[in-house]
Amino acid sequence: MPKITNNPDRKSWIEVSSTSDFPIQNIPFGVFLTPDDIITIGTRIGDCAIDLGALHQLGYFEGIPLTDDIFLQDTLNDFISDGKKTWRLVRNRIGDIFDSENNKLRDNEAHRERILFHLSEVEMQLPVQIGDYTDFYSSKEHATNVGSMFRDPENALMPNWLHLPVAYHGRSSSIIPSGIPIHRPNGQTISPNAEFPVFGPSQRVDFELEMAFITTDANVLGEPISIDKAEDFIFGLVLFNDWSARDIQKWEYVPLGPFLAKNFASSISPWIVTLDALEPYRVATPDPVKPQLDYLQYQGDKSFDIQLEVAIQPENSEEKVVCKSNFKHMYWNMAQQLAHHTVNGCPVKSGDMMGSGTLSGKTSDSYGSMLELSWGGKNPIPMPDGTERTFINDNDTVVLRGFCNNGSSRIGFGEVSTKVLPAIKYQK
Repeated sequence: MPKITNNPDRKSWIEVSSTSDFPIQNIPFGVFLTPDDIITIGTRIGDCAIDLGALHQLGYFEGIPLTDDIFLQDTLNDFISDGKKTWRLVRNRIGDIFDSENNKLRDNEAHRERILFHLSEVEMQLPVQIGDYTDFYSSKEHATNVGSMFRDPENALMPNWLHLPVAYHGRSSSIIPSGIPIHRPNGQTISPNAEFPVFGPSQRVDFELEMAFITTDANVLGEPISIDKAEDFIFGLVLFNDWSARDIQKWEYVPLGPFLAKNFASSISPWIVTLDALEPYRVATPDPVKPQLDYLQYQGDKSFDIQLEVAIQPENSEEKVVCKSNFKHMYWNMAQQLAHHTVNGCPVKSGDMMGSGTLSGKTSDSYGSMLELSWGGKNPIPMPDGTERTFINDNDTVVLRGFCNNGSSRIGFGEVSTKVLPAIKYQK
């Protein structure tokens, strides 16, 4: 079913740049505020935001079993709950409506005025209500780098790492869309050889280059999801910057893991790109180093060739790309992550989000965090304005981008851009 929409030769009657992340082959889903302050579910082709609520009201989804208000809500949760069959029917219909050979909407000016907006006219929102958020730790290179810095390099990976997808349960209330600034967090830190900690702003705010997948309602309490069926419950992916305060994290993470170092903010891109759209870009997951238990064994290609980059833009200066990596570096793939997450019977709901963990490659220019790029602050990175960075400074803007390109077609995720503001002074 998705093959028609993914046809690389397909063109839209909406003008799309050859370098756009959002050709007609993409058709992502998001939520935006229209110029009339009406919130709606939409999609995007080129620089055109498409109001799916208006499209539905005007009869363009006739024949697809949808409730009248499915696209008139402020989150995608209910639409995602309808399942893969509905997602595919809607995505394919959108592809037909905006195909260059279809003049039904193209030649109806009154309808176009209700349905189409330039991207500059709308305000993107958080696309889903995120009930639960889990962050995995699934890049072998990243885990090895961090283990080498903080433990014995000869035993960088913990004994369990090659046997299961390590993860922790994060804080969903502080997940925000691109464009929302964050404040440098306050917390406890301790200096080397000091006896007591001090309280104040983190001096080691860091980005983490990640992606995250969004689930649909998948199982009930006590019922695991098999690895063969896991992808049926994954709606799509977003870019994900899981901000970290490394000095706070170093003091607090033993024995139970990250807390204040991670829960102050996480930023996502506003458009969810479906697994169907990513189908032409499938690649193999890295070969396992050690045998994996039966419930984690799978058939076929389970990863995607998604090219990623991170740029830092100091205030009043041009940006510098500091990292180029790829989603395919992830050792534990999404199907394994979801199978492991639920093997104990944990229920997964519509709108739940699963972070990949920092996506680092094998070379130093592909490391997905400043912790690795500056190797714990030892190797400063020069900026275009003459300053240097070991971690993120106040008023820096960090931008994550991602796209796929297999030579015959290109789709992408746009970007997630976040400015870091000074800490808010704590007062009793």
